[in-house]
Amino acid sequence: MDLAVAAGERVAVVGASGAGKSTLLGVLNGSVEPRAGSVLVLGTDPSVVRGRELRRLRARVGTVRQHLELVGPLRVVHNVNAGRLASWSPLRAAWSLLRPQGVEDVRAALTRVGLAERLFERTDRLSGGQRQRVALARLLVQHPELVLADEPASALDPALADSALSLLGELALADGGALLACLHDPELALRHCDRVVGLVDGRITVDSPTAGLTVADLEEFYGVRR
Repeated sequence: MDLAVAAGERVAVVGASGAGKSTLLGVLNGSVEPRAGSVLVLGTDPSVVRGRELRRLRARVGTVRQHLELVGPLRVVHNVNAGRLASWSPLRAAWSLLRPQGVEDVRAALTRVGLAERLFERTDRLSGGQRQRVALARLLVQHPELVLADEPASALDPALADSALSLLGELALADGGALLACLHDPELALRHCDRVVGLVDGRITVDSPTAGLTVADLEEFYGVRR
């Protein structure tokens, strides 16, 4: 695979289950170490940095994974504040569990995803779609330069899915960053991204501006027959 993403791009990564989409995002956020080749993320190889330098890189890269990585028994405010852990000292992070820090910023982020009234609710009492929006709010307080999203709208209804993708695009581009979103919905990919990268067995077989693609093209890529 040879892939370059420029600042200001919103890229949809598409492909069937097992094509390598989640692995690609894992390589980019440093949770998966490549066995060959080289990777540069915001000018840094995530597989070779350690300690403070790694924390600085993680603060600049925001990820929403399919499993969301929320702590169910914790209140929503704490799960949203987890987006700041890479930039907080361990002492401040521990203190925030006792007395939540930056509550107004968290409330503002939750307002943007329609969950302001859930600020102090236990996260495991929320629906799947609400938890997905908590994960989006976590990104909003992090202010990452690169946003990596693995099926960020899978549990959302169509209107909320559109809103979520718009938010992610705005967040990624606010500071001249970029968005890579793994998506199964062709219409979302075409509406909210500038470019589509299609994977088959870990290889790029499609790399095209969305302006040159149709829903039918992406459905054919997925093997959908109508």
